[in-house]
Amino acid sequence: MALALELQPSCNVAFTEEAILEFKQVDVAMAVAVDGGLITPIIKNAGGKGLRAISNAAAEFVERAREGKLQPKEYQGGTFTVSNLGMFGVKSFNSIINSPHGGILSVGAGEQRPVVKNGAVAVATVMSLTLAFDHRCIDGVSAASFAQELKGILESPIQLTL
Repeated sequence: MALALELQPSCNVAFTEEAILEFKQVDVAMAVAVDGGLITPIIKNAGGKGLRAISNAAAEFVERAREGKLQPKEYQGGTFTVSNLGMFGVKSFNSIINSPHGGILSVGAGEQRPVVKNGAVAVATVMSLTLAFDHRCIDGVSAASFAQELKGILESPIQLTL
């Protein structure tokens, strides 16, 4: 998602009553379930980190969030959120945008489904993603371009190792 936001910077924005804020650095919020609700710690400069660094930061945030040890600076800010219920077997869902973020990505479970490859039916692992955008700061064309970039990255993840 961070790479897609870098490739489609018009979606790396936040809405405020005064202005639409545009950001150069991609700071991604991740939804974490805690007792009594949800908190969204921010992986700062996610676009400048590799997969391992993002994974390590995410694991640390989840642990600290559930222990109630996050500092406000660790969950305030960001421009886009990711929420994953796929790990609970949820096939697809719609998330609510965390204002002032420009959007949220809902990640469903990966499951084997029939697909057509080269004119023949085959089985592939497929997951559902749902995107919600705040159209006060991200127009439909930019949202579609972001979705296209994200799809391309996920279908050809070699880009993530470069």
